[in-house]
Amino acid sequence: MKADLRRAKRFVRRGLGAARRSVAGAVGAAYLRWRRSIQVRVVTSTLFISAIVVAILGAFLMQQVSSALMDGKVKAARLQLDDGLAQVQRDLGNSAGDGSRLNSTIDRLKSRSGPSGLYEVYIRDTNEQYFDGYTTNELRPESVPKRLREELKTAPAGSRAYTYGRLSYLGGAPDERGLIVGGRTGQFELYYLFPLTQEQQTLTNVSRSLAGVGIVLVLLLAAIASLVTRQVVIPVRLAAQGAQRLAAGRLEERMRVRGEDDLARLARSFNDMAANLQEKIGELEDLSQVQRQFVSDVSHELRTPLTTIRIAADMLYEYRETFDDPAVGRSAELLQSQLERFESLLADLLEISRHDAGAATLDAESLDMRDLVLRVVGDIQGLAERKGSKVVLQLPGEPCMAEVDRRRVERILRNLLVNAVEHGEGEDIVISVAADRDAVAVAVRDHGVGLKPGEGQMVFDRFWRADPARARTTGGTGLGLSISREDAQLHGGWLQAWGEPAAGSQFRLSLPRVAGAELRGSPLPLVPPGAGDARPLFAELEAGE
Repeated sequence: MKADLRRAKRFVRRGLGAARRSVAGAVGAAYLRWRRSIQVRVVTSTLFISAIVVAILGAFLMQQVSSALMDGKVKAARLQLDDGLAQVQRDLGNSAGDGSRLNSTIDRLKSRSGPSGLYEVYIRDTNEQYFDGYTTNELRPESVPKRLREELKTAPAGSRAYTYGRLSYLGGAPDERGLIVGGRTGQFELYYLFPLTQEQQTLTNVSRSLAGVGIVLVLLLAAIASLVTRQVVIPVRLAAQGAQRLAAGRLEERMRVRGEDDLARLARSFNDMAANLQEKIGELEDLSQVQRQFVSDVSHELRTPLTTIRIAADMLYEYRETFDDPAVGRSAELLQSQLERFESLLADLLEISRHDAGAATLDAESLDMRDLVLRVVGDIQGLAERKGSKVVLQLPGEPCMAEVDRRRVERILRNLLVNAVEHGEGEDIVISVAADRDAVAVAVRDHGVGLKPGEGQMVFDRFWRADPARARTTGGTGLGLSISREDAQLHGGWLQAWGEPAAGSQFRLSLPRVAGAELRGSPLPLVPPGAGDARPLFAELEAGE
């Protein structure tokens, strides 16, 4: 028995949990649709506002109808009371009334209410202090409120008064709400008690009719709002869809123009904008293609004369000490260094042209990122010592394997390290390596001049330098970070940067562990620990952006 009870309780809990999840899901879906749809918001707002307005108008109309109905009832009751008081005056005058005369009078007054019994009558002789008077149809004398009696008792002769109260009867008949009017003539008090059952039924019918009409009116207003909004929303939705397709590269996208109204003018403006964009983008693509082709052609054409010049320069450099004039030897050394810089620039231009042409390929192999970092650090160790910087390595104890192109990743790391040394102001350079299940990351942190606000959009631009007047030890071409970003994107990874003036900077390379996999996150933070509430100056630059 207890086991059955426990199973029943578990079943009930599961059912309640499923019901709550269903309700929560329905509410969430409804809210999401309300937030995303102008039409739904307009219709619900119209429905809500119109419901409030209809409710206020309905309450006002009900109050007016009720007041008019009760005012008419009170006027008719007062007229009936005046006739009754006149009848009492004729029948009884100011003499003491015995029971037979009072009964006779009250019967005559009651007979005027007709067979439906529009009212009940109560008469009382005020000279008989302990006599409750006479009523019709077993009406309890207590149905006349005491406050009404007191009001007539202290009022001058001929006064009239009325109030509302509960009419109660002998014999177990149900009580009912009624209108009670009373007056005094001589020593007699006369009260007419009008049941309000018919009036209450009338007000109930009116309220139901108003409620039905109000509901229908609100629904009609909502339907009208939906229809009107739909005529506006549909063209706007079409324009949004067209803009999305235009942003996706479908430059031939156009909107259908119907009529001559504001929406038609919107469609024509959209089409004009799309045509202008298509024309300008076509021109830019043609110009870019010409520029890329020019760079590629010039780079290739320069290789042949550069080879010849290089042979001659090597010969002059080899025999520089045999020249009689020291200035000639110094010129040979300058020629050699500038040729090396020119060859580096030419190699970078060729690499950029391959990326622009989409001809860059990835020769991926499984490597330990720690080994690549150690190799690059060994290459730039001498430069760091000359600049007075110390390279601090933070490497994990376990291998950080990833499928990468050795040559491209080493070039990225070399560019980042050289950049950190050049701008590190002799402070320590910290290199961190980390890995998780899906990605590996390398962060290069310097504590030098940092980066100014607004430079975040230019740091990876071609031929850009933070300070053109700043002397460089390595004579860079200004293409290193741009090529590094292209190499990172070719891997499907990110190359991101953070920096603050006088607080240094940090560049983070994040790569997927498996070639071709989608990168969803990085195992290292972009903002270095201890940077306070420093904010990133550079937006994340992901593959494909």
